Amino acid sequence: MDTTELRSAYERLLDAAAVPDLGDADDGGWNADRILAHLLSVDASIAAVALGVVAGARPTFDNRISLDTWNLDRIITEHSGRADLIDHVRRQAAVLCDVADQLNEEAASVSVPSLLLSNDALVLDRPVSLANLIGGLAEDHVPVHTQQLLDLRVAVPGPA
Repeated sequence: MDTTELRSAYERLLDAAAVPDLGDADDGGWNADRILAHLLSVDASIAAVALGVVAGARPTFDNRISLDTWNLDRIITEHSGRADLIDHVRRQAAVLCDVADQLNEEAASVSVPSLLLSNDALVLDRPVSLANLIGGLAEDHVPVHTQQLLDLRVAVPGPA
C-alpha cells in the first residue's frame, strides 16, 4: 500500500495538535487530549488488524473501545501532557504506516468485518477491505479530527 496520503494527513493533524491555546469544544465535545487518545486507540487497533491479517488470522475491527471515556482517560493519564500525547501519536502513526507500506495486494484485499460508531450513531457494520479500512483514515478519519483540533483554537482578542 502507498501511505503517502495517510502520512501527510497525520502531519497536518500533528501540526494542528501542536497549536498553543487549544480550548474546549463549544458543543461539549472532545478536547485535544481526548482526540489524541482516540487516535492512539484507533491506530493501535488498525495496526493490530493489519498484523493479524499478515499472520493469517482474520481479525475484526470495532472502534467502540476508542470511543470509551474510561479508555480515553486511561490513555491520557499514561502520558505526561499534550506534547507526550502528540509524540506518541506521531510514533504510532509511523508504525501503522510502516505496517501498511508492507502489505501486499492479497493482504490489502482481505475483508475485515468492521463496526464503526460516531457520535453514538452506527456508521458501518459490514466487512471492508483492509486497504479501505486504512485508506479511510487518510480520506476521512484523520482530516475530521484535524478539523476538530483546528476548531478548538481559542480566539485571541485583538487590540482594543
